[in-house]
Amino acid sequence: MSALEEMMTTEDIRRRVEELGQWFHNLDLGGVKTAPDHFLGDYPAIKWQRFSTAIPDDLRGKSVLDIGCNAGFYSIQMKQRGAERVVAIDTDEKYLAQARFAAKVSGADIEFRNLSVYRVGELNERFDLVLFMGVLYHLRHPLLALELLHEHVVRDLLVAQSLLRGSKESLDVPPDFHFWENEVFEDGNFPRMYFVEKRFANDPTNWWIPNRACFEAMLRSAGFEILGHPEDEVFICRWTELTAPVNYTKELREITQ
Repeated sequence: MSALEEMMTTEDIRRRVEELGQWFHNLDLGGVKTAPDHFLGDYPAIKWQRFSTAIPDDLRGKSVLDIGCNAGFYSIQMKQRGAERVVAIDTDEKYLAQARFAAKVSGADIEFRNLSVYRVGELNERFDLVLFMGVLYHLRHPLLALELLHEHVVRDLLVAQSLLRGSKESLDVPPDFHFWENEVFEDGNFPRMYFVEKRFANDPTNWWIPNRACFEAMLRSAGFEILGHPEDEVFICRWTELTAPVNYTKELREITQ
């Protein structure tokens, strides 16, 4: 139990949870559930249980960046595994307020910042472990975001998760195609991204939803080697040297400077 939990009664915590509005992360704060009626169940704990063993149990001496931290569930988990430093970013002040409160109640020392994934270069720091959970499909420029992570903040491991639709199969795509080739593009397993012009799940921030082959291809294209796939939507990746054409890497650096 944290010092703050000892000072606050259950009713104090419940009152503050209600003041902070609707929660997307269902956290247990001193016995108070923040989103007990979540449509996905005990989320994100149920997802975390399915891939938690793919992340080192002992993170002592390691730095972690949690991108799109929401109410801080994963950031708190990283501190509980002993991470020396955890930085959590989001662009929604409501979520950041929830996360700060959750971290205080949990006794987790986490640095929170209002920062877009497109501005991660401002951190001027690379992290041993970067979490990129449930962010990609909310972005208008998802591949650029992955490239920025590679260029600026990932030192070693990236844990990436995205909503996926369409085929769940991986596909070994040939390195090149003839101009008149059509059949391969009709294969439902071919890497493809579904564009949401208006809304998906009544959320105007849902823009692009990949199938599995597309998400994997995007990760590789951005410079990440896929080490594991412990959960339907989660990929454990390692930073590698980008082997894209020189004109591409030059363009990326011009964009991010």
